[in-house]
Amino acid sequence: MTDCIFCKITSGDIPSYKIYEDDYTYAFLDISQVAKGHTLVVPKKHSQDLLETEPEVLAHVIKSVQKVAQMVDKALKPDGINIVQNNRTFADQSVFHLHFHIMPRYQNDIDGFGYKWQTHSDAFDADAMTALADQIKHA
Repeated sequence: MTDCIFCKITSGDIPSYKIYEDDYTYAFLDISQVAKGHTLVVPKKHSQDLLETEPEVLAHVIKSVQKVAQMVDKALKPDGINIVQNNRTFADQSVFHLHFHIMPRYQNDIDGFGYKWQTHSDAFDADAMTALADQIKHA
């Protein structure tokens, strides 16, 4: 895809702070560091998101995500690491090329970073959970 910024980065048309590269993937520092060491891992072959990525490509990508996360962990020794992957606009995907965020977390993180999950377990009784599981299994 010629208009994709991540395709331009993996091809070398746009400079990046490369962390890792193999035949299938490319990892580089996110230009908008959420925390020190925030890194993106992308497939070299364009696909919009996880839902549209070929399983063989995805297998290579997840191996690189693990490898790069281990590199970040060893180099920076963060207190934790978030691995985040968003699909579609409503889920906060802003670049429509599959990518994983590797975000080191530190006790003194920059204010404003983080996900706050609010659970709704009281809204789903056993019957509702069974119906929901059946709906997904049969899709």
